[in-house]
Amino acid sequence: MPYVVHFDEYTPEQSLSVGGKNASLGEMTGAGLAVPPGFAVTTRAFTEHVADPDMRREVGDLLSQADLQYPAALEPISAAVRARIEAAPLATGLAEAVAVAYDRLCNCCGVDELPVAVRSSATCEDAPDASFAGEHDSFLWVRGATEVARHVVRCWSSLWTARAISYRAASGYADTVVAMSVGVQKMVRPIASGVAFTLNPTNGDRSQVAIDASWGLGEPVVSGEVTPDNYLVDKVLFEITSRKVSNKTVELRVEGDRVERVELSGERATGPCLADAEIKAVARLARQAERHYGCPQDIEWALDSELPSADNVVLLQSRPETVWSRQVRQPVATSTNVMESIVSTLCAPIHTRPQ
Repeated sequence: MPYVVHFDEYTPEQSLSVGGKNASLGEMTGAGLAVPPGFAVTTRAFTEHVADPDMRREVGDLLSQADLQYPAALEPISAAVRARIEAAPLATGLAEAVAVAYDRLCNCCGVDELPVAVRSSATCEDAPDASFAGEHDSFLWVRGATEVARHVVRCWSSLWTARAISYRAASGYADTVVAMSVGVQKMVRPIASGVAFTLNPTNGDRSQVAIDASWGLGEPVVSGEVTPDNYLVDKVLFEITSRKVSNKTVELRVEGDRVERVELSGERATGPCLADAEIKAVARLARQAERHYGCPQDIEWALDSELPSADNVVLLQSRPETVWSRQVRQPVATSTNVMESIVSTLCAPIHTRPQ
């Protein structure tokens, strides 16, 4: 097993070594979907990093002191475990592999010290009987090979956040069966972003694509601070059959390598954040994902400000839709009702600047 797998070289046989999120990104890249480029640091790297007997003994001793009945009391134990893992030197071969992969990614994008997202992709996140979304860390706007390697280790250590320790124990997953891959991917500077379903989530109508959209990054929508614009698009004709433009009071905008909170007013607040051509482009991308996977999808998308406007809709993640798809299909009349809810578009707590 190599230390690094580039998304454009991924094969299904590598799925267990890159975790579910990275496997999905590799599969979508191979299918020709518009995925920002990147690579996965495989579970081999993690396994070798934590294989030192002294480290394992020290970590085991610390975890044996944990009282899982009181999650707040886990914080000092978590901090000690994470510090021990992060203090261990990275193997020379691994550091070199990450540096070579990062340099290739920079060359691919034509940017020196390209800003990237460094995201956790733990093997337990693929478990059918537990949801580990949000339990592990990811980091945005990381630049330089040395910093990328450092944040890979920080993702590894987030297997032992207090919340992750507690949740694994409650879910019956022992630390010995957990490993972590880490994804490194070009950062997107979004003009707008959102989610899309390849069915109408209010009634299960599979003839439509439902889109939620907001300016900039999606966190204000996830937190409920901003109500997104909503659109329904016919899957066959790609005509917009319903639209609702909301009053969007806040935007999280990327300025340099920082995320700034901007209060909106006037046309920026009350006007649509997508043009009709962009709405249809998002719908087509969602439909492509559905055709590839063969079932209704729930996708995350963004308009990348660094790409040409005619080709700037990118796919960040695609997962099966899990509500209506599990029900027996019944004939459903086309509805113009707007979407009543939005799903979370993040799987991990986000740090907007490297720490």
